[in-house]
Amino acid sequence: MNNKEINTKFIKSEAQRLGFLSCGISKSGFLEAEAPRLERWLHQNQHGQMAYMENHFDKRLNPNLLVDDAKSVVSLLLNYYPTETQVENTYKISKYAYGQDYHFVIKEKLNELLHSIRENIGEVSGRAFVDSAPVLDKAWAAKSGLGWIGKNSNLLTKTIGSFYFIAELVIDLELDYDHTTTDHCGSCTACLDACPTEAIVAPYVVDGSKCISYFTIELKDNIPAEMKGKFDDWAFGCDICQDVCPWNRFSKAHQEPLFDPHPELLLMTKKDWEEITADTFQKVFKNSAVKRTKFEGLKRNIDFLK
Repeated sequence: MNNKEINTKFIKSEAQRLGFLSCGISKSGFLEAEAPRLERWLHQNQHGQMAYMENHFDKRLNPNLLVDDAKSVVSLLLNYYPTETQVENTYKISKYAYGQDYHFVIKEKLNELLHSIRENIGEVSGRAFVDSAPVLDKAWAAKSGLGWIGKNSNLLTKTIGSFYFIAELVIDLELDYDHTTTDHCGSCTACLDACPTEAIVAPYVVDGSKCISYFTIELKDNIPAEMKGKFDDWAFGCDICQDVCPWNRFSKAHQEPLFDPHPELLLMTKKDWEEITADTFQKVFKNSAVKRTKFEGLKRNIDFLK
């Protein structure tokens, strides 16, 4: 085996040791196919009030502008599919927000992976990214062969569905690169048919400004009145287009204790949600991604759902 092969094998085995579902590697560079798509999406204002999506257009498409002399993008998936879900007939939150905020959990694993690379391979420069910098996670994961981007614009895999986080290391080390996989959505339109706000405006195109996740997390103004009755009791985020995806029949429960929910969360009834106090919010969502919407935001969402 040459050095490239040895280093690639080492990185993939370390990723597995750290609990990542899978690891794919692609050559860093300009994402040519994504450029017109991103431009069109922004031009049609499908990002709503998410103004940050307009920033760093060039960096979003080229990690070489984020890491000097970048050679490889190491894409990683981390499972968050829960063992148990919330009680029936209650206000719902996205499964990814059940446990501790994924940014911190994954960042720690990525830093450990980078540290391990430096210890075993030598002087390697790079940066870890978890949904917090202008990197097109799904595009890189697809390019690295970890799955294909489905009609609901999520990354899908035949063996494990789509309930996982995507993160990456961009490093200045040349490695063996993986190949893209094929699309297996076929003629299925389950996600398009199920979306109550019709946010999936066409196969593979999601209008972010119509998505329940956008309204309940990103939108700072009042939720538009015409959306009343369309949220199917989702108070933070939305999993509908993933729940109906046939590939998610293959989802398996995660093995990460930090993603386990606060015991009270799974038992909360509609009444509990409607009467939630700031203290309970702090306790149940202490380190959760739900903190993004703040107590007032969550109250606004629940009042809208009543």
